[in-house]
Amino acid sequence: MTDFRYNRVLLVLILAGLLASMIIGWQRHAVEENNSRVEMVIDYEDVVELAETEGIAVPFLMQQFKDAGVTSLAVYDTSLEKLQKSGKLTVLSGADLLARYRIGEVETFPFRDPGGKILPSRIYLFATRSDSDGQSVFAEVKEDLNRRLGPGRVHDLIVADNRMGMAVDANYEKVVKWNLGLSSQEMREVSGAGFYVVVRPSNYAKVRPDDVTAMFNRLEGLDNVSGIMFAGEEVLGYPDLIPLTAAKMQDRGLTLYMIEHPLQLQFLRQDGLLPLAAANGYNAARTYVIPKDEQPKLKVDDAVHRWILTDQERNIRVNLLRKFDKPETGQNLTETNLKYVEGIKQGLLAKGFTLGRASVFQAYFPSTFLLAVIVLGATAAGILLLTLIHPFAVRYQYLLLTVLALLLVWPLIKGGGMLVRQATATVSAVVFPVLAMTWQLDRWRSRQPFQGSSLAKIIADGVSGLTVAVLLSLIGGLYVAAVLGDIRFILEMEIYRGVKLTFVMPLILITFTYLVRFNLFGAEPEQGKRSLFRQLVNILDYPVYFKTLVFVALGGLAALVFVGRSGHTAGLPVPALEIKLRAFLEDTMYARPREKEFLIGHPAFFLAVMALYRRWPRYFHYILVVVATIGQGSLVETFAHIRTPIYMSLVRGLDGLLLGAALGVLAVVGVQVLHYLSFLLGRRPAADE
Repeated sequence: MTDFRYNRVLLVLILAGLLASMIIGWQRHAVEENNSRVEMVIDYEDVVELAETEGIAVPFLMQQFKDAGVTSLAVYDTSLEKLQKSGKLTVLSGADLLARYRIGEVETFPFRDPGGKILPSRIYLFATRSDSDGQSVFAEVKEDLNRRLGPGRVHDLIVADNRMGMAVDANYEKVVKWNLGLSSQEMREVSGAGFYVVVRPSNYAKVRPDDVTAMFNRLEGLDNVSGIMFAGEEVLGYPDLIPLTAAKMQDRGLTLYMIEHPLQLQFLRQDGLLPLAAANGYNAARTYVIPKDEQPKLKVDDAVHRWILTDQERNIRVNLLRKFDKPETGQNLTETNLKYVEGIKQGLLAKGFTLGRASVFQAYFPSTFLLAVIVLGATAAGILLLTLIHPFAVRYQYLLLTVLALLLVWPLIKGGGMLVRQATATVSAVVFPVLAMTWQLDRWRSRQPFQGSSLAKIIADGVSGLTVAVLLSLIGGLYVAAVLGDIRFILEMEIYRGVKLTFVMPLILITFTYLVRFNLFGAEPEQGKRSLFRQLVNILDYPVYFKTLVFVALGGLAALVFVGRSGHTAGLPVPALEIKLRAFLEDTMYARPREKEFLIGHPAFFLAVMALYRRWPRYFHYILVVVATIGQGSLVETFAHIRTPIYMSLVRGLDGLLLGAALGVLAVVGVQVLHYLSFLLGRRPAADE
């Protein structure tokens, strides 16, 4: 039997990497704990629309939302269409004016066009009020149209009764919907009602420095603008003026609000968003909004539950709320929406959050020295695994370690190394689950269990073995959480790139380690270099029966589900029963464990122990070992979600251990009961002999 040795020098380096990971992990935990203030935002336009629908005064409804928990109102760029509907501006096309004249609706026009006659291709705009508010609206619209259309296309009109008017050379159908800039009147109204103002400007075509400056000038006199959440597909200043936008934001201390993508992978596409976040000193906050097509399908309580979970698990600090357009039974629309906001508020307070202006993470970057130690530890772990698959001389182990360490650590010292850190995280996520299960395989080989041992012995061995395996896998999880643990990954400006590989590679590697230790066909594998090769050849030469094809098909289907449900893709749908199970666990546990661990991997570990004690067919034991490795890999991959607080990831893994061990005990007890039942049912009376 081949003797697989665990190089103590490599083990010491792995331990050093663990200590460095724990230091970074603790620092990261402190950063995350100091970020617990959530901003509750709703669109100003939604409040106005709801007030009009329900016949309520806008100021009164705003105060109700404020009391319910809304901290901020979002103000978008205005448009001619919005101003026309709100009665703040009269907007008519020249063609419409001429049509009214021709049918006798008007006999004369109370203004004079600078060209001497009404042109059907022009747009005619008039202030509906002559007071300061009306003059302010008109002046801002005129300024915005000049900026977006260029000089010479906006003309003053001479209007009776000292009212203001202008003629614009532009297409009515298109220009009437254009974003024209932020409304100072709306922002003052929001600020005066005691809310923070979240501005949502759009970019200009061929943006110029004075365009950027003009947007920020609109914010003068407003002391409670909390942040900017850009509208459209570009940030203000893209592509060449992002540094100017960042400088203006820093002058005012404004936070950049970045809206998470509906698939929960980074953010909605906005060109220039991530460079702007970096230029703004990472003064940025993750924002979530329930997709427009999804919210109508949710009940209020379900939506509230989602918000609490989102803020807790994904470091969301800005809740951008859409109003419900359908009232719940026994309530009007206002009561439904106030209940919605109040439910989120109470749920967040119960979880230890506070409400107000969104808090931001410290711009944390771990020590280069600690990162280098982790890289060295991960390299040692990879080499150790190689020696456990195919032993080779110690001097070559050290030579390989030295060469890889120099190649990997040097980029970190030079101030870069993002690729090295990604590679280190991938190696850690792949190798440590395999090392955890390999240690268990060697433990089983060193002291073969006695056939027919008691059920209590099997359970005790399962509990102890699974606990140690989980703790060893957690080393890999802490490596991943630390080596990727800086502000860019916390904000998810950068993401872990090896998700699919993390799920697949451990299963391949544990197959190799298993085949060099056990023979699927009965006897111990032969000594020497060809052991693994001969095992694989024997598998390929195995006769194919119809039942084998069915088994392979089922395995392929399971693999499809396994890989298809991983990562951030639209993927395979989640069954309703699983959704209910998740909701139950989220309500009863601090951090819901992952199904791959407590439902699949950990119970399979117990059954693998039982298979060894009961001398089940070797291939069946191998399958259970592979399935158990799925649980270990899932445990480590949890820590790759850096947006999730490290403490929550740790608790999630331990919760999975407890629940998985309980289900593992039930699994082996259930198998034992089935065995007894089959034995009793298989006995025949003596008369039948």
